[in-house]
Amino acid sequence: MSDAPSELPADLDREAVQSALTEWYEADHRDFPWRRTDDPYEILVSEVMSQQTQLGRVVEAWEAFLDEWPTTADLAAADRADVVGFWTNHRLGYNNRAKYLHEAARQVEEDHGGEFPRTPDGLSELMGVGPYTANAVASFAFNNGDAVVDTNVKRVLHRAFAVPDDDAAFEAAASELMPDGESRVWNNAIMELGGVACGKTPSCDESGCPWRRFCHAYETGDFTAPDVPTQPSFEGSRRQFRGRVVRVLGEYDDLGLAELGPRVRVDYGGDTGAEWLRGLVDDLESDGLVDVAEGDDGVRVSLAK
Repeated sequence: MSDAPSELPADLDREAVQSALTEWYEADHRDFPWRRTDDPYEILVSEVMSQQTQLGRVVEAWEAFLDEWPTTADLAAADRADVVGFWTNHRLGYNNRAKYLHEAARQVEEDHGGEFPRTPDGLSELMGVGPYTANAVASFAFNNGDAVVDTNVKRVLHRAFAVPDDDAAFEAAASELMPDGESRVWNNAIMELGGVACGKTPSCDESGCPWRRFCHAYETGDFTAPDVPTQPSFEGSRRQFRGRVVRVLGEYDDLGLAELGPRVRVDYGGDTGAEWLRGLVDDLESDGLVDVAEGDDGVRVSLAK
């Protein structure tokens, strides 16, 4: 562990954060075929194809590419014009990536005896393989990578833990958070979080984001991020009112629903009265953010201890 000051909140329970994310990911995630393999060649093809291309479009192209050239030996022996033609026909963009992938396959065969390097540094020596792609292949093929830091991960770290918009700060925070020896699962999981729950317009509750109870943005309602310079639609949302409940309870030992409601919204009552508030409070209790107690004088709510 570095002696440099941490970029994460001092009171953050890192083990709880780690467990919450990995359990969420392992319970349910998007099932891309390259997530079902640890073959470095197949993973490299997916990473190169995924650069600036929607993942849904990549699946068909990835499967067709591997049908045509199932190993690095097959790709290295192919005519480069055929590889570029495939790239063009599948609208994968930037034909140089096809050329680099072909050359990388030749390097693996000719310089490494058909075996991929297993470290980010070693993989970076392959043609067209930059630091991000090298780390991804090391992580997903060999479980031997560093913490991934892409746009999605920066957005998640900035929102959840108020990490400053600074590349060095993001690198440090990401490294602190990743459990030792868990780069395969962790990097997949945090990128999934950014892609599914914490997009430019977040879907915290809808996606069951596992970091809601730790999240600075969720508490404050400010979901801006390095790639989201203006605030996503939030006014009047359920997330906003959940955040207000948490903030209000931070000022009191406990409150009854009738006391809490008007402090959360000025139009408390009717369709947005006790039944609505109880649903909000029950959600927060399920997430471990508040405690709900039934007493003689009705329901009392307090921040979780």
